[in-house]
Amino acid sequence: MRKLKIIEHISLDSVIQHSADDGDGFPYSDWTAPYRSPAGRDAMLAAYGQRFDLLLGRRTYDIWSGFWPQAPSSPMADGLNAATKFVATHRPESLAWGPFEALGPDIVDGVRRIKAQGGPDLIVSGSASLSSTLLEHGLADEVLLAVYPVLLGRGKRLMAEGSPARKLELLATQAFPSGIVLTSYKAAGPLQAG
Repeated sequence: MRKLKIIEHISLDSVIQHSADDGDGFPYSDWTAPYRSPAGRDAMLAAYGQRFDLLLGRRTYDIWSGFWPQAPSSPMADGLNAATKFVATHRPESLAWGPFEALGPDIVDGVRRIKAQGGPDLIVSGSASLSSTLLEHGLADEVLLAVYPVLLGRGKRLMAEGSPARKLELLATQAFPSGIVLTSYKAAGPLQAG
């Protein structure tokens, strides 16, 4: 059975958005750039693993497909371009960045089917609505957050408003001189109140 990891670059106030989306006026495009370092890059490459597949929401797929196929060769670009992209979409005929496969009409059933198949880990990144759904249905095994020392005040957040409360167990943490803290958690089910 495949392991499913949610990997997000996130502000201290839980914003994961990195660019204007559908004309929403998000003003902080590429806010992570000043904090990038070779050590942070290497840690993220290790988190993705040598071989992986992607599980993406349609908006993230569209944004990434406009960038990664033309990106210069690098371990991250090569890995993303080679990965099978499993996409939550109602328009599978318009997918072009492959290899790809649509999840089908029921996202939860589609993810269960893919997880049950053999293959590399599934990585989810940048897909806030999808991440919320995966955690709500107990489909995410691990959550890895690259937390940046910024407060953005606005933008798409990791969890959709009204998402059920979840419990996570700390697996590892690593701090970098740039101020980024990389923290990995195991998904541990619903949060039990008091």
